[in-house]
Amino acid sequence: MKKVFITICLSISLAAHSQDSPFIRKMVDTLTSPYFWGRGYTNDGMGKAADFIAAQFKAFGLQPLSEKSFMQPFSFPVNTFPSRMELSINGVPLDPGKDFIMAPESRSVKGAGKLVQKDSTHFVDPANRIIVTLEKKLTWDVAHEVADYTGITIDAKSLKGLPIDIKANIENKFIKNFKTANICGYVKGTAKPDSIIFITAHYDHLGGMGSSTYFPGANDNASGTGLLLSLAQYYAAHPQLYSIGFLSFAGEEAGLIGSKYYTDNPLLPLKNISFLLNLDLEGTGDEGITVVNATEFPRQFQYMQDINNKVHYLAAVNARGKAANSDHYFFTENKVPSFFFYTLGGIKAYHDVFDKSATLPLNEVNDLSSFIKAFIAKIMGF
Repeated sequence: MKKVFITICLSISLAAHSQDSPFIRKMVDTLTSPYFWGRGYTNDGMGKAADFIAAQFKAFGLQPLSEKSFMQPFSFPVNTFPSRMELSINGVPLDPGKDFIMAPESRSVKGAGKLVQKDSTHFVDPANRIIVTLEKKLTWDVAHEVADYTGITIDAKSLKGLPIDIKANIENKFIKNFKTANICGYVKGTAKPDSIIFITAHYDHLGGMGSSTYFPGANDNASGTGLLLSLAQYYAAHPQLYSIGFLSFAGEEAGLIGSKYYTDNPLLPLKNISFLLNLDLEGTGDEGITVVNATEFPRQFQYMQDINNKVHYLAAVNARGKAANSDHYFFTENKVPSFFFYTLGGIKAYHDVFDKSATLPLNEVNDLSSFIKAFIAKIMGF
């Protein structure tokens, strides 16, 4: 009878495991689609993504951490580029995202002028207060204020010769109180409901630059969000002794704003969090993972090493120290034991228009899911 029971449990586990990859792929495809417009600050991209994730939580059967809803609203200032995005250099039109990106703090500009070379990579149009920078790779970001100039970074490969003439028609829109929300839900524990293990991932990305270009954010961080949703679906169907919570943060790309807001305004006491696992950049994995805070929590890191040494889910489980590079950080600062791990190897697209679902392998998400479940079981004492 015992062998039959073990066989049934193993079959259930393998069946759940086999569902992870197609589900996560579907989530990444969905969240990187034009409808969500880069899950950012124009075309209501972030708002649409928040509604979608909250609806998924509800469909799975999670309970909201708040009495009222899955949403934890907050706001912050942000500079956006909603419409006009026209640029030509030496009379040649350039494509936003592919050939150039805006400095995120840039103001609007409309005009034509001559560029004065300052050094090998910087050129200035003094009349229109435009600064042009040549780079080998374009990576975008988010700003909370507007400067008194327009900064434009151009992929050097898109030009023939040095930039001399410039014509620009670019619009920015500063939003003083951009409204968004963290999405917060949990599965109540069967024996120790006041002890909670959190799984977290930011759902926001960079959004759009102009009316025709958006940044899909497949690896960063539709991959982590898809993995979080897969785990939420699993734990909703398989409650554990501890409560398992799920926090999907907004505002990470703008400076960890959503997770900072949550730790300043927790929906349950932070001391009740037994452990927190933050998922960000989970779309590759050929070379394993790196675990941030491994040196801060060596006992729990040893759990991860032991699990991987036994089952060989991943090529490597590497240790890294404390770092303020994702949403785990402010929990760590508030004495919550936390790890952030990210995958290694594979594609290098990051904060650019090439971070697409079609080229994201997601080759380790099944193993990552199993690895996380084994780690959570160990934290609970199994």
